[in-house]
Amino acid sequence: MTDGQFRVIDGDGHIRERDFEICQYLDEPYRSSPNTLNYPFFPTLDGFQRGAYSARFSDKRKEGIIDAHAWTRLADEVNLEYAVVYPTAGLGVGMIQDPEWAIAVCRGYNNWIDAQFRQVDSRLRGVALLPLQDVNAAVTELRRAVLELGAVGAMLPANSANMGVRNPLGHESFWPLYEEAARLSVPVAVHGAPSLGLGFDFNQSIPAANVLEHPIAVMIQLTSMLYSGLYDVFPTLKVAYLEANTGWAPYMMDRLQGKAPKGITSPNDLMTSGRVVVSVEGADPSLPYAIERLGSEAIIYATDYPHETVETVKEELDEALSRMDVGEDSRKRIYRDNALDFYNWTAPSASINHAELISSSSDGG
Repeated sequence: MTDGQFRVIDGDGHIRERDFEICQYLDEPYRSSPNTLNYPFFPTLDGFQRGAYSARFSDKRKEGIIDAHAWTRLADEVNLEYAVVYPTAGLGVGMIQDPEWAIAVCRGYNNWIDAQFRQVDSRLRGVALLPLQDVNAAVTELRRAVLELGAVGAMLPANSANMGVRNPLGHESFWPLYEEAARLSVPVAVHGAPSLGLGFDFNQSIPAANVLEHPIAVMIQLTSMLYSGLYDVFPTLKVAYLEANTGWAPYMMDRLQGKAPKGITSPNDLMTSGRVVVSVEGADPSLPYAIERLGSEAIIYATDYPHETVETVKEELDEALSRMDVGEDSRKRIYRDNALDFYNWTAPSASINHAELISSSSDGG
């Protein structure tokens, strides 16, 4: 599953979290309450029951429970060096209306992902789930997840449907979080999933919702974040816009450049700087053009497992690593090196002094 010269790194895979497992890692009073498990921990993404859809196609989707052992099997089969795992139900975290519950469930999730994935297989690293409903609490949780739990970044929901998290991600109320991410030298990743509130709520098809939701949601947040000027205020901040593949990014770069407010970094310059990255799944036909426009430093590989089957991941990765329209150097960057750089996996101890950060945090820094 490599071209013989490097091992692949997955910059965006997924797990399937289950409430009763996370419950064991919640703080009190939630962990021992008989009522906590009576209701789903995360709101439905958009009214679709994705498990029911999968059940109708069970002959094609046999993965079932996706724990660290399932990921280990995939990593062994395709020879992954590392994988960064994102939530599934937790992609709806921005829709939680109760800030106190958002804080509790994010803490529980982060405890669980560390204990059940990183500590089982060191190749598997999680990103922190954050309660953006309370930005101060989100800053505290990011710091804890990175310094104590080994999180390699944070996931920000691309669509909260104007519910629990009511502002776009470029809003200045979120800037303390970006300041902390930059201080910790970790990236943030904007990831879609819910289709609610994006203009096609009439839709009754999960595939159609998936096709439309991911690019539209990240386009909204990229525009908000870039036009707000936050990239100029935090010049070391790195942000990924995930699971929309690559073809949308050159289009948006042209749109953003043409309407850009005065006084902010040129969208063209930012999108080609390597500070903003997008993800590619398999052998995306738009990839050569995206490389031409964005540069190969702006793209990381994503398996999207288990939303893609093991067989699909293997087939698409073989195709991607053998294609002739992407150069060898670009393949190595996209399918390995860029993820190392983006997630700061290159000798973390050399790039971040955890003891110093913990000390400054305790002093209120």
